[in-house]
Amino acid sequence: MIFRYPNGKTYQPTEHTKHTKQQSISYSNRGMTLEEDLNETNKFYLENKTAVIHKKPTPVQIVNVDYPRRSAAVIKEAYFKQSSTTDYNGVYRGKYIDFEAKETKNKTSFPLNNFHDHQIEHMESVLDQGGISFVILSAFDDYYFLGAEHLLTFWNRQNDGGRKSITLKELQEFAYTIPLGYQARIDYLKIIDKLYF
Repeated sequence: MIFRYPNGKTYQPTEHTKHTKQQSISYSNRGMTLEEDLNETNKFYLENKTAVIHKKPTPVQIVNVDYPRRSAAVIKEAYFKQSSTTDYNGVYRGKYIDFEAKETKNKTSFPLNNFHDHQIEHMESVLDQGGISFVILSAFDDYYFLGAEHLLTFWNRQNDGGRKSITLKELQEFAYTIPLGYQARIDYLKIIDKLYF
């Protein structure tokens, strides 16, 4: 199946997106990807009426479908309708929540090229409107909660000719480690409670 961006360019999956569930990446024998862990966490929040936070669907326009049989339609070509913003959004304690989730296997730093201009602009807009925006990073065998205001500082530093990544030391200084739990696997709401309520 071929996916195309709004500008017509063909979508090329990254190494991370090529992994199937059977080949999921394991960080410290966790056995699940960051996205799967977050989806389980958000499901737990929803079932316990703690928060309503969902993964945003990527808008796709289907342009070519093969119908070998009525019950076996196959999408042959589709286009991304627009650039996606962030991965997750919802509401918690009356506040709008909007965040991105990123992983890296890099052992020395978190590359900022994991983010795109439109995602940074979106997070900045959320902050401007009084929403809570952040990123959850899977790096250095840990999960980190990094407020969007800090990410914007690192992004602007890069744009001013500075470092193009976030070091482990910087994450330890500006981010919060999220311990892996059982039911709420990545319980990021505990950090939101501490920072915003």
